[in-house]
Amino acid sequence: MAAAAASTGNGSPPVGLLVLMVLALAAGWFANAVRPPTPTPCGAPGGPPVTAPRVRMRDGRFLAYAESGVSRDGARFKVVYSHGFSGSRMDSPRASQALLEELGVYMVAFDRAGYGESDPDPRRSLQSAALDIQDLADALDLGDKFHLICSSLGCHAGWASVKYIPHRLAGVAMMAPVINYRWSGLPRGLARQLYRRQPLGDQWSLRVAYYAPWLLHWWMSQPWLPTSTVVSGSGSFPNALDEKNRLMALSTGMFQKRAQAATQQGVQESFYRDMAVMFGRWTEFEPTDLGEAPPFPVHLFQGDEDGVVPVQLQRHICRRLGWVSYHELAGVGHFLSAVPGLGDRIISTLLPGPAGNSSTAAGSVCAY
Repeated sequence: MAAAAASTGNGSPPVGLLVLMVLALAAGWFANAVRPPTPTPCGAPGGPPVTAPRVRMRDGRFLAYAESGVSRDGARFKVVYSHGFSGSRMDSPRASQALLEELGVYMVAFDRAGYGESDPDPRRSLQSAALDIQDLADALDLGDKFHLICSSLGCHAGWASVKYIPHRLAGVAMMAPVINYRWSGLPRGLARQLYRRQPLGDQWSLRVAYYAPWLLHWWMSQPWLPTSTVVSGSGSFPNALDEKNRLMALSTGMFQKRAQAATQQGVQESFYRDMAVMFGRWTEFEPTDLGEAPPFPVHLFQGDEDGVVPVQLQRHICRRLGWVSYHELAGVGHFLSAVPGLGDRIISTLLPGPAGNSSTAAGSVCAY
């Protein structure tokens, strides 16, 4: 009887063992399939070359940067710029050189961790995003305090800086900051309604980023699954200028060139790590948790025709915080740096002085 129980009677393994072996092989195949490829850091053997100036972070990583405006030594104001999704150190608010010189503005933009020529940070978090900005400022000797401008998804570093390094900030300007629909401080019904208005691929990409960020690289690489239209550039925008620029970028190859520059060390540690941090679980804090007003002005610029960030949720966040100077831009979409003259307005609003006076009252709603 024991021998019969241990085999099928012809020397073959029992059916249960065969099932376990098949399941183990399938599990091994799946684990290997969903494992993201190892990044290829700039300057490492087989990696892309280093062409930009870089500074060392607190943990030994390198951060690449680009400077604009007036010289660092002679500047009245020093501004750090945090780029958005698929961006790089070459991005900026596009303020005029004449205004930067008039106000004496030195600006430094940087490749956020894993983007462009900045080393990946597999432990990237909200706090590490703020500390990277602080490390950059210290490495470049920007002084005790500096101003910060951030754009789109790069504004998670702006909120994190308000939370973790308020003692280093003289002022913050956020340009169409991206929202996590699952923030607990948002009205649930409205957030759910607006979430479901997104293309199906964007809904699913955000679900995976929230519930299973380890699966995101595999999910995004499957042509038969619904994936992000933002990553592919296939989603249209309700604002005419945004849509015109999207079509132009695709037709001229600029969209592809920007993506290649941003992801040259691998898409996992740039795009998908970004999505996991922004749309994952905000266990450290949420913007509406910040409560007490910081000891510096915070300005938020938002278009009322933004096809990426629902203006209704942005209004709610600014009402909840109270101390944010909210500037709603009539007839404007998501890509604020492409709006003629807006870069100058953002700089002039943020910085104190004759041309820039940071004068808008907290909590006000302004039309552009």
